[in-house]
Amino acid sequence: MRIMGLDFGSRTVGVAVSDSMLITAQGLEIIRRKEENKLRRTMARIEELIGEYEVEEIVLGLPKNMDATAGERAELTKEFQEKLERRTGLPVILWDERLTTVAADKVMMESGVRREKRREYVDKIAATLILQGYLDNRRLCRQGKDTADKTCDE
Repeated sequence: MRIMGLDFGSRTVGVAVSDSMLITAQGLEIIRRKEENKLRRTMARIEELIGEYEVEEIVLGLPKNMDATAGERAELTKEFQEKLERRTGLPVILWDERLTTVAADKVMMESGVRREKRREYVDKIAATLILQGYLDNRRLCRQGKDTADKTCDE
């Protein structure tokens, strides 16, 4: 079993996948589209990756505002969640993604990635950070510990 992590943006979807032991997340790719509401090819590619990596669960980053409210982007993400669940038949868990893009940018800066190249990678790294946060929380909850990000009974 593997878990897929997605960072859903207006024209891109960053994709990451867990290892089979559900310990680490690895960035796979960025799916790009020309128009925001054109999702047919995006969905088809996600389905291909689900089959290739034997994914049984999806974690989708939920872009909340800093005050934890849901804005327009969060509503679009919830619509995407519903479409994913219908199309794939897999559970799609929403995961708070606040500051993951900032963290992804920082990782690239610290790694020496030039500013003009960062846009090419930020969504894939953000998807990796979303998935890794979920995996870490899941593991701690199974050990019976509440975490700073979430309580285990959510």
